Amino acid sequence: MTTDAARSTADGLAHHPLVGRPGKVIALHLNYPSRIAQRGRAPSRPSYFLKTVTSLATSGQTVERPPGTELLAFEGEIALVIGTTARRVAREDGWSHVAAVTAANDLGVYDLRSADKGANLRSKGGDGYTPLGPASIPAEQVDPASLRVRTWVNGELAQEDSSATVVFPFGELVADLSQLITLEPGDVVLTGTPAGSSVVGPGDVVEVEVDVPGTDHSTGRLRTSVVEGPEPLPEFSAQPSVDDHQRAEAWGSRDAAGLEPPFELTEDRIAKLRQVAVATLSAQLRKHGYNQLSIDGVRTDKPGSKIIGRARTLRFVPAREDLFRSHGGGYNAQKRTFDSLKPGDVLVVEARGERGSGTVGDILALRAQVLGAAGIVTDGGVRDHSAVRELDIPTFSGGPHPAVLGRKHVPWDNDITVACGGATVQPGDVIVGDDDGVLVIPPALLDQVLDAAIEQEAEEEWIAARVAEGAAVDGLYPLTGEWRRRYDAERDQEGTR
Repeated sequence: MTTDAARSTADGLAHHPLVGRPGKVIALHLNYPSRIAQRGRAPSRPSYFLKTVTSLATSGQTVERPPGTELLAFEGEIALVIGTTARRVAREDGWSHVAAVTAANDLGVYDLRSADKGANLRSKGGDGYTPLGPASIPAEQVDPASLRVRTWVNGELAQEDSSATVVFPFGELVADLSQLITLEPGDVVLTGTPAGSSVVGPGDVVEVEVDVPGTDHSTGRLRTSVVEGPEPLPEFSAQPSVDDHQRAEAWGSRDAAGLEPPFELTEDRIAKLRQVAVATLSAQLRKHGYNQLSIDGVRTDKPGSKIIGRARTLRFVPAREDLFRSHGGGYNAQKRTFDSLKPGDVLVVEARGERGSGTVGDILALRAQVLGAAGIVTDGGVRDHSAVRELDIPTFSGGPHPAVLGRKHVPWDNDITVACGGATVQPGDVIVGDDDGVLVIPPALLDQVLDAAIEQEAEEEWIAARVAEGAAVDGLYPLTGEWRRRYDAERDQEGTR
């Protein structure tokens, strides 16, 4: 129930979004389904970060984009202003501690995210990076699920969504935070942004409004102008760092950022890979200057079969009793990785070439098969080798061994760059294996290598036919001189049929 003090605070907020100087500003990472779909990860519980009190600003102020940065992004949000102290409150009572709501712009510089990771202190804590206002809506006068947030950039609508869609209702956020943190009058809670957040630069104007459609309840438009900062960061400060992943996240998509679409191992590419031998692909990789892409010392348990897929990785470190006690049992990295496999994945395991212990057994291999994984590659041993061999999923390994992990290995981490059989493997690399062995192909190389490999195999098939007819290999293998002219003429003739 709203107290008289909270009601008085709410009345005072009708034109002023802040109660004195807030003690803290807490922001939520993800809440709107539209934004969650963009990010590709769904939170099971709310997660937060802190913004500095000096990041607060009012409507009509400017915000600086630091010199040398390119990815200043806006995020229109609904901000909650706490009216009464909240400590360990129940979920159903959380909203009663909110005095008012107002419009917020949770600005951030993606170029500086690498310095802080999830803390966001540098990227989102700069002066002026949390404008609020211009007015507030008393919380007691509205249903928290009836609010709308909209954002305009240079007068064009960029974001629009309803609080009715959020994963974590606003009262629940207050209750959740209050379990460990005392929320005090004036504290501000930012409740997440919907899809549509993107990049702005000097000269752009961003406006955010929170309202209740069909009523007079509105915060008015919170207006912020972007300017270029006057001073670059000194050398002793963390410098801007940008990659295509950050660009895609800041702009909202790779397409919006002007980037090439992400590589996909399409059915057409897979069909081509099935046509060519690993030996042929290896020869083409060498022609392109790549001689270190073979995973050595591993053999298939299913002669005649082939694996084609994208790499997922798992890393074991050398066995150590205390580390195995802390990392070897329970739902460890090995089990988590197998459980997360998707159709078309090839799990590549770094076991340092140590074959004196199993790195996969029949249960985990079966799990990979059920999930649709395309294969398993490990430069270590395989337990239950006969049972694994009977499964449909191909496994390339250093051979059988009966021992469990603890003898030689500790499962450590996954989906990182690993070394397997002397080759460096990154998540997403293309993995191709047959009876000759296993290759790692960087995605950017695949198409040119693949087309050349198909042409090479066509040539070699023609050469083999000539050898079968009794021709000597001199000048024929590889094709030179008259043999080359003859081959090219026949190919041209076939092309005109």
